[in-house]
Amino acid sequence: MIKKHKRESVTLRRDLGLLEATVAGVGIIIGAGIYVLIGRAAGHAGNAVWISFVISAVVAFLTGLSYAELSSIYDDDSGEYSYVQHTFGKRAGFIVGYLVMFAGVVGCATVSLGFAGYFNSMLNINNNIITALIAILIFTIINLFGIKKTMTLNTIFTSVSIVGLFMIIIMATPMLGSVDYMDYTSITGILKASSLIFFAYLGFDSVVQLSEETKNPKKNIPKALLLSILISTVIYILVAFASVSVIGWDVLSNSDSPLALVAETVLGSKAGLTLTVIALVSTSNTILLELIAVSRMIYGMSQNYKKIDFLSEVNKITNTPHRAVILTALLIGLFVLTGNIETVAETTNFAVFIIFGMINLSLIKSRYIKHKKEQFHEPFNIGKFPIFGLLGFLSVLFLMFNLEKQVMLIGLGIIIFGFILYELIKDKKK
Repeated sequence: MIKKHKRESVTLRRDLGLLEATVAGVGIIIGAGIYVLIGRAAGHAGNAVWISFVISAVVAFLTGLSYAELSSIYDDDSGEYSYVQHTFGKRAGFIVGYLVMFAGVVGCATVSLGFAGYFNSMLNINNNIITALIAILIFTIINLFGIKKTMTLNTIFTSVSIVGLFMIIIMATPMLGSVDYMDYTSITGILKASSLIFFAYLGFDSVVQLSEETKNPKKNIPKALLLSILISTVIYILVAFASVSVIGWDVLSNSDSPLALVAETVLGSKAGLTLTVIALVSTSNTILLELIAVSRMIYGMSQNYKKIDFLSEVNKITNTPHRAVILTALLIGLFVLTGNIETVAETTNFAVFIIFGMINLSLIKSRYIKHKKEQFHEPFNIGKFPIFGLLGFLSVLFLMFNLEKQVMLIGLGIIIFGFILYELIKDKKK
């Protein structure tokens, strides 16, 4: 799964119809998350892990509607930073932009550890941390030398990732129905798995950023958003059914390469190796894209603050923001050192839940302040008040409070640091 933090500044032709926008949305949502976290989620929810995917999908859709309306009002390229700044001021906007970057850093650390799990299972190596750090180093060097990531390459990698998931579904078809899919560990476990597996949905918000390239966006973007979440959810649920049918949730939860283990159990070591390679392609793509996306966000935001504008320096030879790239890699490496993939993923989700909570609140407040007329208006309102916006905010809070207490304490510490950082650098350039 890949999160597009900033919209492209170039305005493109409206070439995308509903089909193309929906396919793009599915490609954005489905990424490395499912390969990395399904085992951990199954450990919490048991055979009923599919319910956790449904809960996460509902939360994603409710917040996605808020993104849809806000993106039709504020059409500059700063995304969440812009939405919150317009409604709650510069300080709040900075904190949300800072959390978006933080989520990218920690999310990349999660995927790096997932990459290491699959890679090490293939070579019988035990040290995931070292492997993850080496992967980050390699992709950082690629980035520093100048990387022109094309949409074609991204589409190929995403296609490989989706093919891998369909392989799992097809291989497990004869075994579907062999277990009780309502056999869950506990309600708390299902909810905790929902909070964890939400990582696999990150990136759905980028669907609304296709508005400038989509025909009749007022009609097609909301539909594409709903359909892409729905299609991704169906694929995720089928993978969940397939996985627990083949090896059971208890075995699944103890594997560092869960989907490769499923394939190996059904068709032998060659199939397991094939899924391992597919998972490595998927996670590699995510690591590279997150390194690029976060470093460019650091580069872009640092231009607005005197005390950190050295991070916006661009290398004259490679034309890359080398200082921002190096800082991004160092931050990712720090979180990799924890070695705990679940804690790192939950820390990502904590930041995302705060961001999404602010997005829903921004929608509610935007209804009562003067702005240009929105092109998409969220349905089901009481007067100006958006019911779905409120439900989106409450659902995000609900999932957030199912995270581990230590994760929430770490997240609060990160937010406090963000406020301190803002106070230190808030003297903007004139």
